[in-house]
Amino acid sequence: MAHKAEDVRAMSADQMEDAILNLKKERFNLRFQRATGQLENTSRLREARREIARIKTIAAQKRAADSKKK
Repeated sequence: MAHKAEDVRAMSADQMEDAILNLKKERFNLRFQRATGQLENTSRLREARREIARIKTIAAQKRAADSKKK
């Protein structure tokens, strides 16, 4: 489930938090699979990590923009 930047910008803060939580759970499961030798798509670990960073970055940008408005 790839989160493109424009899709993330359309999300509310709660939706972003939910997406981050789901990605962290997925990343944990992927790390567990890698440790047990069951992971087939090794690139998904990197993708999940980058998606988390992308969402956090956009959330920080939104918070900064909101604080400037006040």
